[in-house]
Order: sequence, then C-alpha cells, then structure tokens
Amino acid sequence: MQEQPTPGTCLYHYTTAKEPLPDPACTPGAVSPAVTQTNLAQTICNPSGYTKGIRPPVAVTGPEKTANEASYGYKGDLHDAEYDHLVSLELGGDPNDPRNLWVEPPSPSHKPGGGPNNPKDQVESKLHTAICSGQVQLRDAQQAIATDWTTALSRFRIK
Repeated sequence: MQEQPTPGTCLYHYTTAKEPLPDPACTPGAVSPAVTQTNLAQTICNPSGYTKGIRPPVAVTGPEKTANEASYGYKGDLHDAEYDHLVSLELGGDPNDPRNLWVEPPSPSHKPGGGPNNPKDQVESKLHTAICSGQVQLRDAQQAIATDWTTALSRFRIK
C-alpha cells in the first residue's frame, strides 16, 4: 500500500458547476515514465489493451482508498465515490503513485446509492482518442487533465 497524505490535510476544490477537483498539493497528478510520445502505439494506443496489465488490484487500492478518504476528510458513502487516477491510465498516468490518486466525490448529477458517476471518464476517453489520432500531444493532454479536467477538452477545442 502506498502511503497517503496525512488525514485531514487535503481539501477538495469545486468548479462553478460544483464538479469536484482534487487538492493540487496532495494530488497534482503523476505520469508513468513507461509511456512516452514515441511509444504510444505500444502503450496507451495499443488496440490489444494497455490498462488491464498495469491497473493495481482492489487488494491494493481498497486500503489506499480508505486511507485517502481520511486524507481528504471525505464523509460520503465510499460506494458512491471513485478512487480515481487524476491522469488516467489511458492517458499514461501512473497506476499507483499517491500523487495521482484521490477519492473523487460524486458529481452533482449523482443519484445516491447509484455507485460512482464520473463525467471525467468521458473527458479521458476523448483525450485518449485525440492523443492516439495525433491531434494532441501526450504531455499536453496530461497537463490539461491534471490542471482541471473540466476545461481540458476546451483547451484543445475538442467537443
């Protein structure tokens, strides 16, 4: 298990639309050194898949999620939150660096008890497609999603 920030030291931030953002001091994002602009076809753009082979098992992430819940002081139902990679695996994010993982609270449209609903996932998919098609450079997409996932697509004029 990766060590997490001290309990109560991380603060959620919210956009004007009330979408959750992580504390940049606790969760600035971290990328995998194994994914580079030159090896995209062998890594994140490999049609045979990439993320399944690097995703940590629940036996690892479950205890980390509980510890990170304390770091952020999350008070909601953990079944409705996601232990999220800020820079997603499909964008070359580090699979288990605590600087890249946070308990992401539900979005405003969430139905309690409905499990995680994460509009960030759609942003990640669109950025992945843009990277693999050559429309966006890997590092630019990683930087954009780590800074504010809600504005990442507009930076590149992606709809």
